[in-house]
Amino acid sequence: MKSIDITIQDKEGLHARPAGILSKAAKGFESKVTMTKNGKVADMKKIFAVMGLAVKCGETVTIAADGPDEDAAIEELTKLCKEA
Repeated sequence: MKSIDITIQDKEGLHARPAGILSKAAKGFESKVTMTKNGKVADMKKIFAVMGLAVKCGETVTIAADGPDEDAAIEELTKLCKEA
């Protein structure tokens, strides 16, 4: 299992558009991929789960991946979070 902490920079936080982008990307990996904020865990393959975390600008989340392509998943999702 690999994980990384990321601070969200988008002034709107993780609203529908970036949550959709992250969810779509997460579905491309075989690994189980989650996002955690303040102890609440969301399956990143489900857009409403990601949106349900209500992540705002400046908040830190943990992205974790567990499976055969976990390294690629963490790398891609980290990149997308920084672009969002």
